[in-house]
Amino acid sequence: MAPARKPMHSKASFETRSDPVPVKMIAAAGRRNLAIRVAAGLAGFCTFINLYSPQAILPLLSDEFGAGAKEISAIMTASTLAVALMAPFSGTVSDVLGRKRVIVTAMVVLAIPTVFSAFAESLHALVIWRFVQGLVMPPIFAVTIAYLGEELSAKEATTVTGIYTSGASLGGFTGRLLTGVLADAVSWHFAFLCLAAMTVVGAGIVAVLLPRERRFVKSEGLIASGRQMLRHFRNPQLVATYAVGFGVLFNFIATFTFISFRLAAPPYDLSPTLLGVIFVTYLSGTAATPLTGRFVSRFGRRSFVLFVIAVWVLGIALTMLGPLWVILVGLSICACCGMLCQSVSTGYVAITAQAGRSSAVGLYVTSFYLGGSFGAAIGGVAWTVAGWPACVAMIAAMLAIMGAIVAITWRRVQPQ
Repeated sequence: MAPARKPMHSKASFETRSDPVPVKMIAAAGRRNLAIRVAAGLAGFCTFINLYSPQAILPLLSDEFGAGAKEISAIMTASTLAVALMAPFSGTVSDVLGRKRVIVTAMVVLAIPTVFSAFAESLHALVIWRFVQGLVMPPIFAVTIAYLGEELSAKEATTVTGIYTSGASLGGFTGRLLTGVLADAVSWHFAFLCLAAMTVVGAGIVAVLLPRERRFVKSEGLIASGRQMLRHFRNPQLVATYAVGFGVLFNFIATFTFISFRLAAPPYDLSPTLLGVIFVTYLSGTAATPLTGRFVSRFGRRSFVLFVIAVWVLGIALTMLGPLWVILVGLSICACCGMLCQSVSTGYVAITAQAGRSSAVGLYVTSFYLGGSFGAAIGGVAWTVAGWPACVAMIAAMLAIMGAIVAITWRRVQPQ
């Protein structure tokens, strides 16, 4: 009787049997990365539909409350100042509680002051509720950036930060446009209620999509996290990036707040709806920022940002010309350049901070929104003194300062 032959297994058969495991792992990783991208973009969108929504109706609110441009700009200053004050603390809290829990909770809570803003019957009340809105926003976007820096590779984090920035820019555009259109068609009160509803829906989607953090290392406590936050000031690269962030929103707020007053006046006489449509210029940044990772990999952060700042100067100069279409081109350039600078700087913070990323990003957000507060306040003075030309001169000076900071302090070769 012939001995039983051992089963023969070719190399190919072993490979075939082992293939499904890595394929499933790759597919799962792909689904996870896609979910992170969508959730990050949606978190940015839901935050910024609220933050900048009043800009398109500032002239209307100025008439309704009987306030001048300098006084009505407090609506913007209040929220950006509140963001600046809260940002570092949101970072330290999330270092203890975790990322996803803080992000989703803050998105739900954000809808509450938005609803109360809709029922504000005086400028004073509206400013107060805008301040409360600002307090709730940092736990969304500061913690989202920290989440990306921890959960993704440096290159992927830069790319997804660009997607987040695109979502934020699309939210900024949508909030302004929707508010302007609804203010004309119904009322600005109804517009704010719609924004609150959109925020709640977005919170539900992010709660479902955003994966729980895997690489998060819980801080020993709020005191330890606070000490780590203070250590960030010893890193010159972070401090320089904070200064750049200050300039980015300083210019954004000054540009898109006071251009509304210029275009609402003769010879343009644009209505709130048309002022909302003006913010379609934001979409230039929405389209460009997902390519941030590719630009940085090819040119380096320092060289790329210096080029962007130079183009930004050209964009703000174009807004001095008379034809409306030229002004729109200039605003599109400003929006695109500002968002590219923001995307590169934010991603650089998340990568550079090796510990306490959330608090590092929180400090960046504080600097960023302090810049926005100063842009609204000083821009109001500039507008009162000499109108739009004074605003443009102020913005150009800030861009020159930003360029000098990047040229002198950013390393020529940065980590990618």
